[in-house]
Amino acid sequence: MKCEDLLRAMNDYVDGNVDPGICEQFEQHLAGCNPCQVVVDNIRKTITLYKAGQPYEMPAAFHQRLRAAIRQKWKATFSKGS
Repeated sequence: MKCEDLLRAMNDYVDGNVDPGICEQFEQHLAGCNPCQVVVDNIRKTITLYKAGQPYEMPAAFHQRLRAAIRQKWKATFSKGS
């Protein structure tokens, strides 16, 4: 299994919705691929935090930068056809 294959099916894998044979391939790949291990670990942690339902207050400056970045991306994406 290549990194691209793993990343393509990552959501199903993390949710536990992957055929057991593919899980074995994932585990084998993860055993030897640190970058993919980091990605899977980060996704698992994110899901765990999300499911815990504990809100995290973003610092005001970060919140403003995030909104500005999203607004800029939105305009760049959707104002091309205008």
